[in-house]
Amino acid sequence: MLWITGLFIVFALIITIAGWAVSKPGYEGPKSDHFNGTTFENPGDVPSKDFFDVMKWYFQRDQGEWTVVPEEEITFSERPDDAVTSGMKITYVNHSTFLIQTAGVNILTDPVWSERVSPMSFAGPKRFRPPGVRFEDLPPIDLIIISHNHYDHLDINTLKKLNEQFESRVIVPLGVDVYLNQEGIENTLPLDWEEKQPIDSDITVHSVQAQHFSARGLFDRDKTLWSGYVIDTPVGSVYFAGDTGYGDFFKQIGEQHPDIKVGLIPIGAYKPRWFMKPMHVNPAEAIQIHKDVGAEISFGMHFGTFPLADDGMKDPENDFTQAMQQPENTGVNFKLLTEGDTFEVK
Repeated sequence: MLWITGLFIVFALIITIAGWAVSKPGYEGPKSDHFNGTTFENPGDVPSKDFFDVMKWYFQRDQGEWTVVPEEEITFSERPDDAVTSGMKITYVNHSTFLIQTAGVNILTDPVWSERVSPMSFAGPKRFRPPGVRFEDLPPIDLIIISHNHYDHLDINTLKKLNEQFESRVIVPLGVDVYLNQEGIENTLPLDWEEKQPIDSDITVHSVQAQHFSARGLFDRDKTLWSGYVIDTPVGSVYFAGDTGYGDFFKQIGEQHPDIKVGLIPIGAYKPRWFMKPMHVNPAEAIQIHKDVGAEISFGMHFGTFPLADDGMKDPENDFTQAMQQPENTGVNFKLLTEGDTFEVK
């Protein structure tokens, strides 16, 4: 028993040291209705999952099947135009990465081209589908929008490559700029919920509420904010939900931004519901978000690329199809794209 206890202590020490090493600095600023002076909080009665819940889920995992999709089975996007000055083009890269092109501005959401979304290059969730746009085919990127600091949304290696090549402006939630600045990415624009940032005379980005959490390690939980965004453009607004659980605030987003043309809404990483529900919507809830914000058309994201929860690779698509067949969703304009697909707004 002594050697088992010793091994457990050594293992716990290793995890603690590693968790401390990858933890990042957080936000410092005045209190608000969602910042208590130390950490950010989800407004309302949102259940929080602690370390013991994580361990319970981890040791009881029942993950569905995932199969690697080789590059030869992917239809990559044609090399995007350097600029789109009339209308808008939205190209799905995969996971939560979209290329949005309008008014001569090229925008990337949560860009991830790495093979793993983890603090370690040899372990952690790996990519099962190649990105639908080759990195070398990207047009000049003017703006990057980051929803929060989780590894599958803030891929520091990809951000460094983009910064080196394009020196893009980067919109981030409060506190995320501190980490990026330390990594040499200095052209950051931090936003709190309900704040906005004009990009030029045609495009303005609004930070809006999401229901989630943040962390890079064990000791920086909720030290930075998480956000969704509404991007105003000359042909209508784009709503990028980021990562989120469901709440009444989506109706408020729709009321405050009545011209949402396109919604980009997550549908994956939702099983088991007892653990994932506060932080990740399932496909039925994603469809409800589309209705709440009043989008003309929405596209699913955050599915089929990285195994982040217990849903299998095809579960989000299958559950989405089943939800769309319900009578209350007749006529709902919500679709799933394949990586490399481009949707064009005339």
